[in-house]
Amino acid sequence: MLVEKNTPLQDCNTFGIVASADTLVRIRSSADVQAFMASTHYQGRKVFVLGGGSNIVLKGDVVDAVVLKMEIPGMALVGETDRSWIVQAGAGVRWHDLVQWTVEQGYGGLENLALVPGTVGAAPVQNIGAYGVELQDRFHELDAVDLVSGDSFTLNAAQCAFGYRDSVFKHAPAAPAGTPVARAQGMGLAGRAVITHVRFALPKLWKPELGYLDLQRKQQEEGVAHPTAQQIFDWVCAIRRAKLPDPAVIGNAGSFFKNPTVTEDQCRDIIAREPKIVHYPMPDGSIKLAAGWMIDACGWKGKTVGNAGVYEKQALVLVNRGTGSHSVTGGEVMTLARAIQTSVYERFGIQLEPEPVFV
Repeated sequence: MLVEKNTPLQDCNTFGIVASADTLVRIRSSADVQAFMASTHYQGRKVFVLGGGSNIVLKGDVVDAVVLKMEIPGMALVGETDRSWIVQAGAGVRWHDLVQWTVEQGYGGLENLALVPGTVGAAPVQNIGAYGVELQDRFHELDAVDLVSGDSFTLNAAQCAFGYRDSVFKHAPAAPAGTPVARAQGMGLAGRAVITHVRFALPKLWKPELGYLDLQRKQQEEGVAHPTAQQIFDWVCAIRRAKLPDPAVIGNAGSFFKNPTVTEDQCRDIIAREPKIVHYPMPDGSIKLAAGWMIDACGWKGKTVGNAGVYEKQALVLVNRGTGSHSVTGGEVMTLARAIQTSVYERFGIQLEPEPVFV
C-alpha cells in the first residue's frame, strides 16, 4: 500500500479534468485493501475507487474522499468447465489489454469489447458493452473486499444484478449502516465494496457475434464468410478508431449518454414524427434508440461550451477542448451535458441518462 497526499488527478482521468486528491492510496493486492482499512488513512472516511478514470467526471477541484487507485495486476487461465475457459484478471489490468491477451491465447468471447476504455475492476460496475456483447454475457464471478468488515467475498452474475450499464455496485446500500455484505442480501454495494479480481467464462464452442451493421459491413468488405475472433477484434478496433477519439490525444470519457430504451408503442410514436431515427429491437421486446443520432439531429455535433465540446465524428462523445492548466472543468462538462439533455427532451420527449459517474 502506497499513500500519497495532494496528488494531481488530471492524468488519472481520461477527460483530463484538472483536480486533485487530498489522499490517494495505490492498491496493488487484496491485502492492500485490508491494510488501508486498518490504517489511520481510513477511519470511516468516504472512499472513491478509481480504476482507469475513463468513466468519471470530476466536478470539483478536490475529490471529497480517499481515492483508492486500483493497480492490481495479473492475467491467467485459472480453470475450465465442459463449456468454458475460466480466465482471471486483476482489477488494475487495462481492459483492452485483457481482451487482446485472451484473443492471442485463443480464448474467444471478448473480442467485440476491444478498445473499451478503463480497467477490469471497473468493467462489472458499468456492465460494459459494445457491438452486441455485454460483460454479463462472459462473466463468471468476481472477488471483492467489504469496506465495512474487511472480509473478502465472491459474487456470481445473479448477485451482481447486471442490467444495461448497471450493476449492484451502482446502487446505494439498502441494509442498515454497518451491516456486513455477507448478511445483507440484495443490498446495493455503491461505496461498500472494492473489486479486486474478475473471472470470465469464455466459450469453448465460440461463434462470432455479428449483429451490428458496422461489423456486417466489415465482413462484406473483407469477403470473410467465417471470421475468427482475431479478425473481429481487428474490425472492432478499426471501427472504434475511426469513430471515437483517442483519450491520449483528445480528452474524453467515451460514450457520454446511455442509449435509451422505449416500448414498441413509444417507438412508433417517435418514428411517426422522426422517420429516420436509428433504433434497434431488443430481445425483451423493448426498442433501443441511438442517443448519438438524436444528439446529432439536435445540431450538437461539433459544438463547444467553454472548453467542453461534442466530438465532430460521434455526437455521443463529449471531449476536452482545453489543454494543460487550461483544461476543461467538470462544471463545463456538466453544463454542456445538461444543455444536450434539454434539447433532446424538447424534441423527442426522451430524457438521456449520462454514463459517467460524477465525483
